[in-house]
This record gives sequence, C-alpha cells and structure tokens, in this order.
Amino acid sequence: MVKSYRDLIVWQKSMQLVTQVYRKTKILPREELYGLVAQIRRSSVSIPSNIAEGYGRNSTNDYLRFLQIASGSLYELQTQLEICLNLEYLSKEDFESIDEQSREIERMLSSLIKKVGVNK
Repeated sequence: MVKSYRDLIVWQKSMQLVTQVYRKTKILPREELYGLVAQIRRSSVSIPSNIAEGYGRNSTNDYLRFLQIASGSLYELQTQLEICLNLEYLSKEDFESIDEQSREIERMLSSLIKKVGVNK
C-alpha cells in the first residue's frame, strides 16, 4: 500500500541516483562547476522532486504531468552523463553504473505513467 511518495520504489531509487550523481560529479573539472556539474545535479534532483510533487497533487492529470517532467529530467541527465563520458570526465565504469540505475528508473517511470494514465 502506497501511503506516501516515499513508499514509491521509483522515488527511492531516484533518491539513490541523486546521491550517486553528486558523488561522481565531485571529480569533474573545476571549470565545469557552473556548467555541466550544475546541470547534471539539477536534472538529477528534478527526478525525485517531480515524482513527489506530482504525488502531492489532487489531480491525476497533474500527477501524470509531473511524472512526465521527471521522465524528461531523467533523459536530460542521461544525455549530460553521456557528454561527460565523451569528454572523458567520467570513467566508463562510473558512467555504466549510473546509466544502469537511470535505465531502471526510466523503465519504472514509464510503467508508473502507464498505470496512472489507465486509472484516469
């Protein structure tokens, strides 16, 4: 039984992803602090934040919209991390670890969006 957004596994995993992202972006070059680092951190924080905000809304349509925003933020994060890989700011291992987590969240979000959409 889901009593709170905190009970959603996708929210919990998104929170773990944020923690991982913050740890891994500490190693990025200092000149990227206000560029890629800020963007990556913002998009990662946006994922669980929008899941929570949508859950707190009184409307299924609002909930869906916020889940879609979370999904968009996830795609943005995946793109930014790939840029870091291409620039060799992240090792292949670090990238793959975060990417694997993000793909799992992507599948979970997609499933939740479908489930909520059906129950409209």
